Amino acid sequence: QVQLMESGGGLVQPGGSLRLSCAASGSILSINVMGWYRQAPGKQREMVAVFINSGGVTNYADSVKGRFTISRDNANDTVYLQMNSLKPEDTAVYYCFARYSRIYDAWGQGTQVTVSS
Repeated sequence: QVQLMESGGGLVQPGGSLRLSCAASGSILSINVMGWYRQAPGKQREMVAVFINSGGVTNYADSVKGRFTISRDNANDTVYLQMNSLKPEDTAVYYCFARYSRIYDAWGQGTQVTVSS
């Protein structure tokens, strides 16, 4: 199994920045995909940014391209989401996600990001 622990959410003004962290533990070597989803009130959960380990591919939602950057520290089994130029519409609960052993999904507990003046 894989366990995920997020940190780094909070309140920020429009145009500001935040960095989210997600530390993975457990069966790290079985992880195929790892990244971030978000869910705003009244909306479906959506993909924000993910690493696909086979091929080293990263995918971003169109709404965050050029503003958000996903990165990882393999030594510490941690994935980061650097969020710049934040907008009110980025307000959501952000969840760390991992697919492992190709068929199992793990989710973090979620961290709130609020963009407001």
